[in-house]
Amino acid sequence: MKIQAILFDLDGTLLDSAPDFLWIINQMLTRRAKLCINLAVITEQASNGALAMLASAFKLTPEHPDLASLKQEFLQLYSSHLNKKSHLYKGVDELLDYIEARGLLWAVVTNKPALYTHPILDHFKLSQRAGAIICPEHVNKTKPDPEPLLLACTQMSVAAENCWYIGDHLRDIEAGNAANMITVGCQYGYLSPADDSQSWGADFLIKQPTQLISLLDANTLSNTTNHLPKIGFEHV
Repeated sequence: MKIQAILFDLDGTLLDSAPDFLWIINQMLTRRAKLCINLAVITEQASNGALAMLASAFKLTPEHPDLASLKQEFLQLYSSHLNKKSHLYKGVDELLDYIEARGLLWAVVTNKPALYTHPILDHFKLSQRAGAIICPEHVNKTKPDPEPLLLACTQMSVAAENCWYIGDHLRDIEAGNAANMITVGCQYGYLSPADDSQSWGADFLIKQPTQLISLLDANTLSNTTNHLPKIGFEHV
């Protein structure tokens, strides 16, 4: 199985957007004379979406009626506060350069709406480099369904079984496994203390983006994923 393309989740995998989320929610809390939160509250809930972050920050139950209006306010603020504090994780630039130098394609497959995804990728000058950018608006079913991953493969004209999917949440690994891809879980992403990445079913777990280079280097040299060596990362 020759490696043809590497697919990535966005938030918590390529992009650390938690600092922007933190700034916005603390602005909302301050407006209401409530105590500000720290970054850990965001990183533990970011993968679960805006409602989860807001519920945790405002100490509300998931069913609380105020959450809908809070989410609307959050999204309005976010649309004008993209890329103020967010940044690519250390090593992502090096990783993407490596992938392209090896003649491989890469894509972004995210549950983040296109309204935010495209300006962010434009800001980091990644839009023209990505072989595909798949957002919820492009599919009928989002992750953990494999449909978005398979659509990216179709757009890049590659076989799903020759692709890897990289993400920081169980839904990413479930989607990648369902698409018959090699899956890599990011332990540096937005995990909560309750998350057990060992139980996700990923083929590999990495603690930083550049560890993926060792994985890919071993496999692009051999052009096979039948015997994945253990080099500076965890083989599950």
